[in-house]
Formats: sequence, structure tokens, C-alpha cells
Amino acid sequence: MVTQARVHLFTLVLLLLVQGCQPVCVDATSETEAVLGKPMMLTCISCLKREEVKVKTRVDWYYRPRAEKDTPKIHIYMYKNDTPMEPDGPFKDRLTWIGSQDLQDVSIKIRKVTYNDSGLYECHVFRLFEFKFFSPTEYIVKNITLKVKEKASDDPTAFYSEIMMYVLLVFLTFWLLVEMVYCYRKISKSDEQAQDTATNYLAVPSEQKDNAAAPVTE
Repeated sequence: MVTQARVHLFTLVLLLLVQGCQPVCVDATSETEAVLGKPMMLTCISCLKREEVKVKTRVDWYYRPRAEKDTPKIHIYMYKNDTPMEPDGPFKDRLTWIGSQDLQDVSIKIRKVTYNDSGLYECHVFRLFEFKFFSPTEYIVKNITLKVKEKASDDPTAFYSEIMMYVLLVFLTFWLLVEMVYCYRKISKSDEQAQDTATNYLAVPSEQKDNAAAPVTE
């Protein structure tokens, strides 16, 4: 669980460095292990391909105590018309909306996990696009199978992933510093050359300047 979170952070750092200030949508998967008594984020991301298009979005979250299809699902959360709503049920007043403003990230968070929260979660995203002459729709369903444990699982790869992340950050920082020094030296060298040219011109006797400026006649 810790490793995936760091990998997602690592991916976000790379994309932010590449894209600069442009908005980025990363279709990351959700964690599947929760720790008893701790908060748990259920990640659901549905990226929009064209941000300039107006779109109406509705999000519905469902829960099944077991992964079997014949098990009835419970409607636990809804986001519609910029308004979050929590239906009555086992998750009433236990969920928090943490989705993004553009509704590409429609994740929710369980404030305090219990053993009864293990099961299958379904994230339903319905979009209505508003074009001039027609209004196409899009419907996406993402599933998250959650297991609740008393303690977080020890993952030996977490240590190495963290080291790799810091090494990459140090390398990128060093590379940016090298680029800045190179640009500074290049600018300084250009200024020095311009200054030397001006100094050499001023050092030439005025007679030579006049002769050099006089037109050549036959």
C-alpha cells in the first residue's frame, strides 16, 4: 500500500516537471488495503480528454459486502450538480469528498475504517458533454476490492522505491543547477565580449577612426 502511494507520487512529480504549469490528469489505481481505525482513500479518476468542452458530471459510489455479483450493492455516496450527498446506510457521516474541482478525480475517503468495510466498491461516473449540436454521454465504472487489516503490511520494496525517488529528485535538482550555471556563464561571456569590443573601439586613435570612416576614392 505504501509502495503504490509513493509510485503515484513519483509519477506525479515527473509529470509536473515535464508539463510545467499545465494541468495533468493521472489515471492512477486505488489502494486495496486499509488499516483498521485509520482513514482510507478510495481513488477513482476519470480523465477528460478535452478540457475546453462543457460537461455535466454525476458520480455514484456503491458498496458490496462481498465481491459476488449476486450480492446486492448499497448506494453510499453521490455527487451531482456540485453537491455531495450521503444516502442513509452503514457509511452515513463516515465519508468525505476529496475529488478535484474539475471532477476528473472523483475520489472519496473513509474517515475511520472498520472490519465491516471490507468488500467491493464501485465508482460510477456519468458525463453529459455539451456541444453546439449534440450532447454525447460517457459512462465509466471502476471497481475497488478493499481488504481491512489490523496492521499495515510490511513491504521491503517501499524502502528502495523511496531511495529511487529521492535519487531522481536530487539528480533533477542538480541538472537544473547545471543548466542555470551554463546559461549564466553564456550570458556573462556574451556581455564580456560586447564590453571588450566597445573598449577596443574606444582605444583606437581618433585619426584612425576618421580614416576608417572616410570613403575610398579613386
